[in-house]
Amino acid sequence: MPGGLLTINLGAISANWRALDAKTADTVETGAVVKADAYGLGVSPVGQALQKAGAKTFFVALASEGVALRQAIGPAARIFVFSGYMQGDEAAYAEFDLMPLLNSADQAMRFLADRQGKACGLQLDSGMNRLGLEADELSSIMARIPVLNPLLVISHLACADEPEHPQNAVQLAAFEEMTAALPGIRRSLSATGGILLGPDYHMDITRPGIGLYGGDPYIEAQPVVTLSAPVIQIRPVAVGESVGYGATWVATRPSVIATVAVGYADGLIRAMGPNASLYSGDVACPIAGRVSMDLITVDVTDLAETPASLDILNATQTVDVLAGAAGTIGYEILTSLGGRYKRKYLP
Repeated sequence: MPGGLLTINLGAISANWRALDAKTADTVETGAVVKADAYGLGVSPVGQALQKAGAKTFFVALASEGVALRQAIGPAARIFVFSGYMQGDEAAYAEFDLMPLLNSADQAMRFLADRQGKACGLQLDSGMNRLGLEADELSSIMARIPVLNPLLVISHLACADEPEHPQNAVQLAAFEEMTAALPGIRRSLSATGGILLGPDYHMDITRPGIGLYGGDPYIEAQPVVTLSAPVIQIRPVAVGESVGYGATWVATRPSVIATVAVGYADGLIRAMGPNASLYSGDVACPIAGRVSMDLITVDVTDLAETPASLDILNATQTVDVLAGAAGTIGYEILTSLGGRYKRKYLP
């Protein structure tokens, strides 16, 4: 094994989709968010697995992502693009039957000029102040809505991972008020966190993302990824000797250090070094010193046998646990996993 092995359980992704789908009424469609190469796990195999599980509507961030998804899953699925109708992407929308979620009056007018009669959606800003039409801008194009004929209108919750946060109710009310002027158009407000907030937030279609891939706030999710790295070298280190850049780790006992073939070039964030471990089976082996570009040094003194490889992600050290060690979130861990890993997909 020349480098790390990233194992991706497609069956777990499908099971997570079905479990989130079961949390909503039969009248609510469950879509799937596969942006950023399906959160770093591969849009083609992940998209195909989700389609087999029952997903019919997919969401991506960029038109180029929509092209890759369309090529993987064929013509039947609906593919919406969060960034909307960006200049330079016109040919992709036409050739690959993509649907922009229009974010501004300018996008709406350009879409009408280029693709009047083709499918689209609208994105509204209900209070996150990131993407979408605000109420005044929506009013300015209201006369053009019958011509646009959007299939879907969406917004996005800023604090859905905090169920008690008052902004959730504020955004729900704002979205309901804005969409009252758009009767008959399907509505979508909730990603994974919104699904867990309950039926008031489900509307016509949900958009689970991180929950599909085993991340918080969906704590019931099946784990999706394991990541193992081969041990290149084992060396004894005497009391008082240091390991790694900056000599930040110094042996306080006779130690055995394993050097493994992964580093921050593979998406293992340098900041995790003082707080994270690698695993040999169920045994945690703390990182010794700093994470470097291609290598991590690990204290394996307490292992009975020399390991051939060590696990960075497993059922114990999930993406969110590792993220906590690095002071970040599971999303960043997943989407940072580098291209040097050999990938193995489990059905």
